[in-house]
Formats: sequence, C-alpha cells, structure tokens
Amino acid sequence: MKTLSKSRADALADSAAVSVSAAASRPVLVWDLPVRVFHWLMALSFAGAYLTAETERWRLLHVTLGYTMAGLVVFRIIWGLMGTRYARFSDFVRGPKAVARYFGSILRGQPEHYTGHNPAGALAILALLGLALAVAASGWTLYNDLAGEWVEEVHEAVANLMLALVFVHIAAVVLSSWLHKENLVRAMIDGRKTGSPKESIRSAWRTVAALILVAVLGFWWMQWQSAPSPSDLSGQPAVTAQDGGDDDDD
Repeated sequence: MKTLSKSRADALADSAAVSVSAAASRPVLVWDLPVRVFHWLMALSFAGAYLTAETERWRLLHVTLGYTMAGLVVFRIIWGLMGTRYARFSDFVRGPKAVARYFGSILRGQPEHYTGHNPAGALAILALLGLALAVAASGWTLYNDLAGEWVEEVHEAVANLMLALVFVHIAAVVLSSWLHKENLVRAMIDGRKTGSPKESIRSAWRTVAALILVAVLGFWWMQWQSAPSPSDLSGQPAVTAQDGGDDDDD
C-alpha cells in the first residue's frame, strides 16, 4: 500500500510538473507591430529597389523605395532606443563574448534560446541597418549628381553586399527555426514566440504601426503625383545619333 501510494503521488507530481511547464512555456507576444511592419516594409522596399536598379523607366520607383528605406532605418533607430522591450538595442546588442558563446552553443548542437533576437541575429540587424543607410546615402548622392562616377560603383557594391547579407540572414533564420524548433518567420508575422507569460510585452503598439503605414503610403502617393505623365514624356524631343550627325554636318 505504501508503494502504491508513493507511485500515485509521484504520478500526480509529474502531472503537475508537466502542467506547470506547459503553462510556463507557450506562445507569447514578443515582437510589437511597429517592428513587424518595419521588417516587411524594409524587405519589400529593398527587393523593389534592387529589381528596378538597372532600368531608367522605373527610376522614380527605384529612388522612392530607396528613400523609403532611409526613412524606415531612421524610425528603427528611434524605436530601438525608446520602443518595447525586445525592440530596444539594449536588449539584443551584446558583446563579443556573448556572440562567441552563442556560436559555440550552435556547434555543440545545444543552441542558447533567446526570447528576442539572439546575438547572431543582432549582428545581422546592425549590419543591415548600416548598409541600408550607405545604399540610400550613395543613391541620393548619385541621383543629385553630387560626385563622380565612383559613387555609382560604391552604390552598386554596397547594394550587392546588402543582398548577400540578406541571403545569409534568410539562411540563418531557416537554420535557427530548425535548431530552436520554432517558426521564426511566422513569429515576425503574428509577433509570438515561445516563452513564459512574464516575458510577454504588454502592448502591440498598433497606433505607431498605423502611423508608419500612413507615412510610407503618403510619401509614395506624393512621389507618384510628382511623376511626369506619359504625355509630358512624349512631348520631349528624342535625341538620336542621327540628330547628332546632322548637327555636325551643318
């Protein structure tokens, strides 16, 4: 009887432990809506700007998306200083020791779990923000013809470097999702990751996210309104090689 009672007590204790563990580890809100809106607008803007870089026909769209990237980076820096817990740089930017320890845990097959960004992700974020500013600055200089042709080469080189880092980032997200057994792409959509209730942020800050969308869409509308109409373009005389030859002959 004593053995039976003890076994039943152990079973009840194990069941209670499982219940507590399940309650302590569940999807909680980690990424606020401004962070998620920034992330996807940044991805859309960079992809669109890169794809329209080589054609003069889409130059205004290319420039508009480049300026959008610059504005988004400025917002992200501000939000990284005064935003929610996991959006702040002070939460995820760590020193070399923490980065080395995280990579070591990956090599051992036991990656450290972070509710917010892990140290490797933090490095990618900082690098992408810096490269985005460099791309926008060099593009603005080139668009306004403030320097020589070397700016165009710098602009293309930084854009290609940023593209390479984006691919590395995507691969790291896929790898991290597999190692940590959680869908990090979905987390950047619904804002939820596995954690305890005390790790959840209190608000999604939907108002700030709405203001971001209004500002971006408003800027795009202004750029669209300033675009030359097809009739204006058709009214301009075309400069051809034959025209130039006739002038020389005269």
